[in-house]
Amino acid sequence: MATAPSVSYSITVRLEVPASGSAVSQLTHAVESSGGAVHGLDVTASGHEKLRIDVTIAASSTEHAAEIVQKLRGIDGVEVDKVSDRTFLMHIGGKIEMQSKHPIRNRDDLSMIYTPGVARVCMAIAENPEDARRLTIKRNSVAVVTDGSAVLGLGNIGPKAALPVMEGKAALFKRFAGIDAWPLCLDTQDTDEIVAIVKAIAPGFAGINLEDISAPRCFEIEARLREALDIPVFHDDQHGTAIVTLAALLNALRLVGKRPEAIRVVVTGAGAAGVACTDILLAQGVADIVVCDRDGALYRGRPGLGAEHRAVAERTNPRGEQGSADEALAGADVYFGLSGPGAVSAAAVRTMASRPIVFAMANPTPEVQPEEVHDDVAVMATGRSDYPNQINNVLAFPGVFRGALDVRARTINEEMKLAAARAIAAIIPADELHSDYIIPSVFNRDVAPAVAAAVARAAADSGVARVRPPETAG
Repeated sequence: MATAPSVSYSITVRLEVPASGSAVSQLTHAVESSGGAVHGLDVTASGHEKLRIDVTIAASSTEHAAEIVQKLRGIDGVEVDKVSDRTFLMHIGGKIEMQSKHPIRNRDDLSMIYTPGVARVCMAIAENPEDARRLTIKRNSVAVVTDGSAVLGLGNIGPKAALPVMEGKAALFKRFAGIDAWPLCLDTQDTDEIVAIVKAIAPGFAGINLEDISAPRCFEIEARLREALDIPVFHDDQHGTAIVTLAALLNALRLVGKRPEAIRVVVTGAGAAGVACTDILLAQGVADIVVCDRDGALYRGRPGLGAEHRAVAERTNPRGEQGSADEALAGADVYFGLSGPGAVSAAAVRTMASRPIVFAMANPTPEVQPEEVHDDVAVMATGRSDYPNQINNVLAFPGVFRGALDVRARTINEEMKLAAARAIAAIIPADELHSDYIIPSVFNRDVAPAVAAAVARAAADSGVARVRPPETAG
């Protein structure tokens, strides 16, 4: 399948062309005939003989961008001066920065913000450590922690290469929830060391967001930190995915007229996201779930399973089904793909129950291509932005942490996750639901506040909030 041009692979080409003739139209034709898209064409200098033009082009890959540039070089009279990758330009020098909330204009400002005035604040906190939340950034800060072992779909690329993703996560925290987040990329993949480091830095933060840590270590790291710390610890690859996936499913089920407790679900992928999605489905009341890894269905007593997969097998697959994912799909109402391309076949999707729901969320290549099963499913969702119904964690984690921080929650529990999912689903009114619109846009301004309010209420109702949500305080 040919991939559409994307801003993710956009370039700006500076070139010189003859001032007369049809060079400009030739440029546009060359780009479009190569499968690219011209997003901007600006004359930046002109003379009697030459024009200098900046052409902004969207391509479908790095290789495709190079092919387009080569075609531009082949136009008679065109000289390519410079090619800039717009995505790389956005990352130069990093994407976030620290800013002071108070100007330091004179000695008085300096003496209050720093020494000697700051000493009195330090002593106040020493006498009452809880004052750190009131008198420092701690009240609104989250550490975004990774070891670089499972970055996006790129794999184990290490902490330095993971930093652009963690910066991006911090930027999203600020943009969507007003939370100050700090990327911490750890140069170790030892479970004990990671736990010890996070415990040691925790006093400076109100929450810990674990990110891109490979399974099964991520399960143990999160569990141990949740046990050791009295602030929320949230592995977004697990729980953010699960929350948004459940939100989309709730709306999809409303469309097809089915109830969570009456459906059969097949999940491919028994890693972090697959296990978390399974757990939130169980918490929602879905009882009939079959989880598959590369070797097929997980079932009680299956040889060679690790501890986490044995635990999944114990709480799923009530009929003890064995066999491949394709075989498990026969008669299923819902398919969740959290694995990789080709995990199930289009033919198997066609054996599902009437009005099936298919979430093929592997990125960038879904488990089954939407075009192959378009006429065979009632609702389709993916992890990609160029198809309808993108399952995107940005819908969840900013609001989840905002709500947790607002009530000084000790943890993020299952009740809070379910509340977040239901809040996201409720953003779309019943009369607006459509097979191509089961999940709101990440830029919908109502999402983060609604999630935060729902999470705060759930934290209070479940007994993990230290203060009451504003609307229920009294």
